[in-house]
Amino acid sequence: MIWILADDRAGNVNQLLGIAEALGEKYERKDIRYNGWVRLPNFLRGASFIGITKESKKGLTAPYPDVVLSAGRRSFPVALAIKKLSGGKTKIVQLMNPGKLEEKKADLLILPEHDRYRGDVQNVMQVLGTPHRVTPEKLAIEKKHWAPILKKYPSPRVSVLIGGATKDKTFTVAHARQLVAAIKDLKPASLLVTTSRRTPADIVAYLKKELPAPKFFYQFGDKAENPYFGLLSMADLLVVTGDSMSMCSECAGVGVPVVIFAPSEMVSVKHRRFHQSLYQGGYAVPMGDKPKKPKKRLNPAHEIAKKIKKELL
Repeated sequence: MIWILADDRAGNVNQLLGIAEALGEKYERKDIRYNGWVRLPNFLRGASFIGITKESKKGLTAPYPDVVLSAGRRSFPVALAIKKLSGGKTKIVQLMNPGKLEEKKADLLILPEHDRYRGDVQNVMQVLGTPHRVTPEKLAIEKKHWAPILKKYPSPRVSVLIGGATKDKTFTVAHARQLVAAIKDLKPASLLVTTSRRTPADIVAYLKKELPAPKFFYQFGDKAENPYFGLLSMADLLVVTGDSMSMCSECAGVGVPVVIFAPSEMVSVKHRRFHQSLYQGGYAVPMGDKPKKPKKRLNPAHEIAKKIKKELL
């Protein structure tokens, strides 16, 4: 049995689901929510449920799983507590570094290559990109579901995935203007567009107005069903903004040409290292280069699942 610690960060949860689905084992999603005590450093929270709500604790009872999957600093003490309650039988697979003092406590610590980990922990697995749920099987299911809605948009269809500002970088109307011009240069027959929760309102308004028709446009938060996987499944070519490593990784798993829009002032040095790895691996090209079909699909979740099966299950 596998448990997923699903907190309030959707990106983290999707990565964990990607690994669980790749394992092909029975799994349970344990939704956890935090209280104010989560702000304490992990070395003070220790192996405990300090920092999560009473409601969250109710689902974390025996029988305990063979493996618990967690992501990010805040959920790691919960994983440690589950392992302690199981008498040490539960193995912890942790995505992202929970802290220098905690990293040796995971049974398997998954870190992205672009973080350039230089520690001496032996339980570390470094992967290109982020784990995701994009597989040929899932794309086929999504295509069957979305084709009746999206097939009216002629091929070649260019699916455009729009992110937004990050911690240290902004996504401006000037960037949006560059993006629109570059998309027009691709000469798409139609566009399938989605924004994200981080896309600024002025960018959404500009793109709605300036991107050429015919286009399907989904604004994040619309009451309609989120078409994200549908847009991946129906694309002949993908354009993705480089601020989201998760979206770039998912696009690289589709198997169609991928173009990354990432002006240097819009993304961090770490993002640029990641993009360069995708370019060198043949998974994508920078905006302005000729799109080309990748020779293989990026699937770090599959690589992680293989290691878990070999060493922890």
